[in-house]
Amino acid sequence: MILKTVAWHSLGFSETSTKWDLKTELVIHVLRSIIDSPHQRPISIQQKASIRDPGVKGPTWISRVKVRAPPEDDIRQALFKTIDDMQTGVGVYTRPEFQTVEAEWTGYRPDADKDSPELSVPEEERYKKLMHDVRSVVTILYLHGGAYYLLDPASHRPVVSRLTKLTGGRALSVRYRLAPQNPFPAPLLDALLSYLYLLYPPPGSFHEPVSPSNIVFAGDSAGGSLSLALLQLILHLHRTAPNGQTPTLKFHGKDVVIPVPAGITTISPWLDVTHSLPSLEKNAKYDYLPRLSSTFATAFPPCDIWPSKPPRVDIYCDGSAMMHPLVSPLAAMDWKMAPPVFIGCGEEMLADEDAMFAKRLAKQGVKVVWEQYEAMPHCFAFLLQGHPAGRMFFAESAKFIKMVVEKPSEVNTHGHWVTARKLQRVEVDVAALTKLEDEEVLTLMKHAQERRMKRLDREGKTLSRL
Repeated sequence: MILKTVAWHSLGFSETSTKWDLKTELVIHVLRSIIDSPHQRPISIQQKASIRDPGVKGPTWISRVKVRAPPEDDIRQALFKTIDDMQTGVGVYTRPEFQTVEAEWTGYRPDADKDSPELSVPEEERYKKLMHDVRSVVTILYLHGGAYYLLDPASHRPVVSRLTKLTGGRALSVRYRLAPQNPFPAPLLDALLSYLYLLYPPPGSFHEPVSPSNIVFAGDSAGGSLSLALLQLILHLHRTAPNGQTPTLKFHGKDVVIPVPAGITTISPWLDVTHSLPSLEKNAKYDYLPRLSSTFATAFPPCDIWPSKPPRVDIYCDGSAMMHPLVSPLAAMDWKMAPPVFIGCGEEMLADEDAMFAKRLAKQGVKVVWEQYEAMPHCFAFLLQGHPAGRMFFAESAKFIKMVVEKPSEVNTHGHWVTARKLQRVEVDVAALTKLEDEEVLTLMKHAQERRMKRLDREGKTLSRL
């Protein structure tokens, strides 16, 4: 495969040879051969391999913390009430209990080289050293990607550290619970708990309370979706608060307000769990993702954690919940009180859902910064960090994060299409990114959900036997 890729690219026979350099073509083809292989490994093996901690070295500060659950149940009940309030049909979900959430404070360590080992000092001492090198009030709440069942903060340290370097700030990278063992809404509960931990640190925490005007939610792929689900949850609490007041909850013995953060940064966000929009097929030649239009139900060999018991159609949620606005933020219609949102993606399989979401935000008066890179795959900036497009993407996302915190009045809606190879920036109208309209998108999502559910019914005997 590698030899064929090199030959076809060099001779100009590849359909992407005019858009990609040889290194990019090799990386994407190798990834595609692994991820879209018909011989998948069981989910449990994939998950275990993806969360191995390689240790810390180089110019990165890591201070590990544990976010304790409060003694009160207000947060859980507020989440469950919001899920029920926003339910548009029959939606089945399990009500998770609180669990202590592990997280990592991350910062840039300027006096270290690429081989510098992690200092052997207590975690609180590492946090103090991290804060000594922080140059900005920016605080990023980072939620990693991985389709909700893979990866963790350890896998994303290079990415999060790079954002802290470019912004001069710090980040709290959250190890939220993974599916299929912990389906929706467990990750969302962990994300909400982590946000309140930043705002109102309980006794024994390393950090002082962080102003919401200094906090930016950030995430890639499923983490971008989770960031937006957390925002939609907060917006719903504001919409339903009595007399237009700021919503409050009991947290570690205090009544605390639930504010909106300064902004949201999303990187190739996965916003449609139903896998319904045309770019899934249309842009497949530029991407390495599997054909997401197929059901996950029997895509993997059986293991201890999959298929679930009872079987369900999707790894992250019950089939009946796939169109819930907190599962698929593309199904959420009201974003009018949202802070500024950065949406960056490639010409990838998820491009339609990202463009539709950006268009909806802009039409509702939300400030949106749109960055799309021609012929680039899903989360390209992570995979191709040395690529000029990757460097440009990180610079633009960090610029947005700093601006929404330090100069929020200067943030305005704008968008760019960045051409392949030459990286020319062409202005685009964010409110006209796609011809798709809300009703059409909801219809496509509903039909995709129904197809997945019917396929699960047909395969029920196979799943039960597995």
